[in-house]
Amino acid sequence: MDLRHLRYFLAVAEEKHFGRAAERLNIVQPALSMQIKALEAELGGALFIRTSRHVELTEAGLLLQAEAQRTLDQVEHTRLAVERSLRGETGRVRVGFAGNAIFSGKMTGDLRRFHKAYPDAEIVIQEVAPQKQVEAILAGQLDIGYTPDNSTTSVAAIRVQKAGSWEIMVAMTDDHPLAGHACITVEMLAEQPLILYDAHDTHEQVYLMFAQRLGDSFRVAHRSASTLSVLAIAAAGLGLALIPAPVQQVNIPGLLYRRLDAPEMMANLVIISRVAEPSNAVTAYLEMAVPTVL
Repeated sequence: MDLRHLRYFLAVAEEKHFGRAAERLNIVQPALSMQIKALEAELGGALFIRTSRHVELTEAGLLLQAEAQRTLDQVEHTRLAVERSLRGETGRVRVGFAGNAIFSGKMTGDLRRFHKAYPDAEIVIQEVAPQKQVEAILAGQLDIGYTPDNSTTSVAAIRVQKAGSWEIMVAMTDDHPLAGHACITVEMLAEQPLILYDAHDTHEQVYLMFAQRLGDSFRVAHRSASTLSVLAIAAAGLGLALIPAPVQQVNIPGLLYRRLDAPEMMANLVIISRVAEPSNAVTAYLEMAVPTVL
């Protein structure tokens, strides 16, 4: 007994006529009659009471009708569930982010579009330091990361896709000697205690450019993986923070932002993920997010 037998049986049970059932199934009547007889032989008894005008279900036939319908409904449910999974409409997407991803609006925009298109997919969002996102993805704890590009992303198993770039701003207290300048040059930052993100390690482009321009007068006083921590340290007067332009949306009493006159130094944001991605939901998310990359 297979699914075809059940569909044939239900067609006859519903039409109460072999000819109409055969027409509905788009097969010839003798072939349908043969299939029903084979089903009855396999089950060991009659399923229909046949007359010259129509057929009626036996007691066993009534039982099979209910079970066959339930079976075919479950098969259809399974088919649709698998198809939705293959299209990425269900499943789970775990997204890690560094603070810049929030302030730029890139990640939140991607999440809104994905949730609208795939409302049944589960989305898990958590803040993860840039230096730890690659490790989390490779360990299967995270699927997608929004992070400034850094030395940890240069891994063969990790796909890196550009998500945007912005000019660098300098955050400082409103009573700092440089606060009167509308624009800060790199040379003005010589000997100044600077506050950097952890992502700006000694191999990262921004760090290397500052080291080259300032030489021995390049001073890194503090580092942090958290945007709010970077701003808090700057607001406390412990140094000047180098931040991506979107972060200036954060209003902290006593803290102001000035543009850095260094167009060659840009803060960037990338989307990282596995090169070999087994999840259809994650793949669907990436396909939606990547075409909008700046």
